[in-house]
Formats: sequence, structure tokens, C-alpha cells
Amino acid sequence: MIGNTKIICLCGSTRFKAEFMQIAKELTCQGIIVLAPFHFRHTGDAITLELEELLSQLHFRKIDLADELLILNVGGYIGEHLKAEIAYAERTGKPFRYLEEL
Repeated sequence: MIGNTKIICLCGSTRFKAEFMQIAKELTCQGIIVLAPFHFRHTGDAITLELEELLSQLHFRKIDLADELLILNVGGYIGEHLKAEIAYAERTGKPFRYLEEL
């Protein structure tokens, strides 16, 4: 399977760092390449406005690279930035699924 490995980008609020890490670990153990944020402003990482913009741009590029998105809508939460990521996925035809039922 390594020759045709699926790439999944995790999208969600950075307040859910533990969930990001757990899901990334599970998917990786299934042989899936995982793209995700690695700075978590909501859990204490110090991020300037300039760095936040850079990280946002990088994350949209990760979406471009992925085969699919997994939307981490923990507890049903979908913030403004995540809404923008979902809209981008829709505009670009990128398939996505939700962690939790809507």
C-alpha cells in the first residue's frame, strides 16, 4: 500500500490539540499520511498575527496536497476558520468527511 498511500488533512479548531494528535496517530498506524496543524494557539502556543497568517496559508496548501479532509468537528464545533476551510474544499472539489455526525 505504500506506493499508493492516501493523504488525509485534518481540519478543525486548534483548541482540540489532543484530538488532533490522537486521530493523527490512529490514521498513521493505518498507513495513511496525515497533514495537520502543529501550532495550537488555543492551547497556549504563542503565535503572532504574522505567524498566524503564514500558518493559515500553509494549511490551505496542505488541503491542496491531500486526497481527502477529515473535519474534526469535536462536539459539533465548527468555527469561522474551519468554515472557510470547508468552503475552500467545496470550491476546489476536495472530498471531506466529518468526525462527528452533523
